[in-house]
Amino acid sequence: MGTTWTVKIAAPVGAARADALDAAIQQALERITRQMSTWEADSVITVLSQSEPGWYQVPEELFHVLGHALDVARQTGGAYDPTVGGLVDLWGFGPRGAIAVPPADSAIAAALAQAGWHRTALNAEHRGVWQPGRLQFDLSSIAKGYGADQIAAVLDQHAIEHYLVELGGELKARGLNPRQSRWALGIDIPGDPATFPISLSDCAIATSGDYRRHFEHGGRRYGHTLDPRTGRPLLHSLASVSVLHHDCMLADALATALLCLGPGQGPAYARANGIAALFMHRHPHDIAIESTAEFRALARC
Repeated sequence: MGTTWTVKIAAPVGAARADALDAAIQQALERITRQMSTWEADSVITVLSQSEPGWYQVPEELFHVLGHALDVARQTGGAYDPTVGGLVDLWGFGPRGAIAVPPADSAIAAALAQAGWHRTALNAEHRGVWQPGRLQFDLSSIAKGYGADQIAAVLDQHAIEHYLVELGGELKARGLNPRQSRWALGIDIPGDPATFPISLSDCAIATSGDYRRHFEHGGRRYGHTLDPRTGRPLLHSLASVSVLHHDCMLADALATALLCLGPGQGPAYARANGIAALFMHRHPHDIAIESTAEFRALARC
């Protein structure tokens, strides 16, 4: 999936069992990559994005993840959108490669006109996806979370009861650590070597931020998270959002949606919908941190 993964298991499993787990996990991740990676020229999602208008049957997992992505898009009024692949490429954060100068306003407007979650539809009976033409699907902000869920599913299938999964920065914990306590984690604080401490058990966490991938031009910083409603990188003071959820897939998508909603609407939406979320606001000289009651209860912070 173009990233790294690690698994920590509380109790020793032996070399043979570890090899079997490794093989099963690799197989699961390769399957997801073949279906959902926009960086693979022959992946299902790449082929779908390049297809002529019409209905296309897709594999069950891709249909499942895309369905949840569209649900989040609908629920957040388009603050999250799995059809912005063209914009991601235009801004130099996709497989076409990096750019040094922001794209022209006319190019942004053209790419934005071709995007839009409302332009597609799903047919559950046939696992069908409607391609209206030139719609560029992109599940980058939900597929890693789904991958973490699938690694956890492999461990569950092999009767591993206590573990911590990490895939590209998204994590899922089950049970207890080797010391028989909750898994201790730290959330990155942008621009600070310190981390925000939390502890988890039987829960997943995903973080979306504007500080990991970016480029600078003319004294301005352009982060990789795009607002699907404007087609441009976020410019507000919200630096990162972390979400706790049973499903890492949904934590992943919701973290991106809340980040795009911004410093006012994001926390308000999380509180109104009972989302366990932590927000880091960038100020001139420090980072202000706020969280919902649900987050504090699950993270015990």
